[in-house]
Amino acid sequence: MESRARSDPKTKHTASRGNLTSVVLIGLLVCLGLICIHSAWSSGPVLPSVAFRGGGRDGSGSAFGGGYAEVDGLAEDQEWNPRVPRSIPVCDLQYSELIPCLDRNLSSQLRLKLNYDLMEHYERHCPPPERRFNCLIPPPIGYKVPIRWPASRDEVWKVNIPHTHLAKEKSDQHWMEVRGNKINFPGGGTHFHEGADKYIIALARMLKFPSDRLSNGGNIRNVLDVGCGVASFGAYLLSHNIMAMSLAPNDVHQNQIQFALERGIPATLGVLGTRRLPYPSRSFELAHCSRCRIDWNQRDGILLLELDRVLRPGGYFVYSSPEAYAIDEENRRIRSVMYDILKRMCWNVVSKKDQTVIWAKPLNNQCYLMKAPRSQPPLCNSEDDPDASWNVLMKPCITPYSARMHAQKGSGLEPWPKRLTAPPPRLEELGVTFSEYRNDTDAWHYRVNEYWKEMQTVIGRNSFRNVMDMRSNFGGFSSALKDKDVWVMNVASVEEYKKLNIIYDRGLIGTVHDWCESFSTYPRTYDLLHSWRVFSDIKQRNCSMEDLFIEMDRILRPHGIIIIRDKPQIINYIRKFLTALRWDDWVSEVDPRVDALTSGKERVLIARKKLWDYGLR
Repeated sequence: MESRARSDPKTKHTASRGNLTSVVLIGLLVCLGLICIHSAWSSGPVLPSVAFRGGGRDGSGSAFGGGYAEVDGLAEDQEWNPRVPRSIPVCDLQYSELIPCLDRNLSSQLRLKLNYDLMEHYERHCPPPERRFNCLIPPPIGYKVPIRWPASRDEVWKVNIPHTHLAKEKSDQHWMEVRGNKINFPGGGTHFHEGADKYIIALARMLKFPSDRLSNGGNIRNVLDVGCGVASFGAYLLSHNIMAMSLAPNDVHQNQIQFALERGIPATLGVLGTRRLPYPSRSFELAHCSRCRIDWNQRDGILLLELDRVLRPGGYFVYSSPEAYAIDEENRRIRSVMYDILKRMCWNVVSKKDQTVIWAKPLNNQCYLMKAPRSQPPLCNSEDDPDASWNVLMKPCITPYSARMHAQKGSGLEPWPKRLTAPPPRLEELGVTFSEYRNDTDAWHYRVNEYWKEMQTVIGRNSFRNVMDMRSNFGGFSSALKDKDVWVMNVASVEEYKKLNIIYDRGLIGTVHDWCESFSTYPRTYDLLHSWRVFSDIKQRNCSMEDLFIEMDRILRPHGIIIIRDKPQIINYIRKFLTALRWDDWVSEVDPRVDALTSGKERVLIARKKLWDYGLR
């Protein structure tokens, strides 16, 4: 049989065809295996300890290997289940203070052509998709849970921010002092060596406010402190029921904003450079600069015009400089030019003492209307939106008041605390009814109470100080926390930036931000993050939910809490990553009741981040 088979041409042809088929099948199996190995290698959970990756808004190159999973019907459809890693790699310790969009090393590596004279190197420059980090930012070796408020106002653990440069450089100004394993903050500043508390009282006296209270009966509530140092001015304003947005760049003064946030003081990274500050027009009653190293005269006063944009009618600008400047010829010239610019802006000096001068912005348009044609600076044209502030260049013009504000000579706001719940005048500009506004306030009051009931077994007194509402709407979440000793950074999306008007009119603070990018803050600066439909929003915009996981982990303190309220499909998806993110120290998931804000089925996921040590990765 064998011999006949070999010599039979028909049989030989059949055998050859069978062998060829086998070879083809084996080849296909080998190719398929190589493809699977390549896929597992390139997108699987095994990643280097710190790496850049490809990918972007189209979802390619996800750090988690799943790309952008379509989450609709995720629980039922296994095809869309992500490949969840058991752990996410940890970045190298050198990145423990990484701020992705304010990383000057990255700007240098990318060879960005920045104007240093205009402070562009301190503005936001986010990494391209292929240079985003896909690892968790580690805490410094020996990191401790921060000292709780109110004790944290005066002292923090040195190990959490191991930088003592400022203590030496500003030793004569009493910014901070190193004492054993802690850093203490005596309350001093560049212009108030004897303490911010005494300086604040002195300002109130200069303005002849009742009872030496800078709040002026609740009429001054929101303050912008530019070049704030370690924010002691903002810290001591809190006892006056004044909320300051303390602002400074990530510059040579090592980690000043990180110190402020570690202390539990409202603060953020930012700079007066070429772009508008991320706040709407008419947000602050007072702006403050105490030797803040800002060249106010540059570009014919465009930075002063930016202050004009964010100040309310009648708002004050307090400018203090060291006593030595009074006899320095160059600084006397600078101040003279500054006076001229502010006069042309229709601002008036209302008080002056030694090296501190206070200007006031006009209450109406009368002065502007009396200016000669083509005088500088000009009025902004009607097409300019004074509230647009996300990546918007500063405008060299004055924003006039509306006819209504011109007639009433002011913002029409109630004094604090009444303004927290009173309907803001700018509701009408947004087309929001009082009923909608009240429903938002009532709904969030109930929701926040339910959150706290759910967390009562794992939180103690003063567990939270720095809180962020990642999609603030009208500020109802923040308003519901009024009786708790916390402050809230309210965040409005780029599409909903007009709602920040309401936030500031209520006496709260906030910023506009695009959650497809990293937030401008140091790692480990918030105790609680609240996310209401933020994940649904970025999914609709084809941004990465996985990137947002890593960003939330970066800015959340160990033992911090995440509250995510979103569609059930989204919650199902997020829940799969809790262990890999180390957000499983304590977890709760509930079905909330339907209320006036409900526009579809929602679930609430609450999780606590573990405290982990870099050495025990």
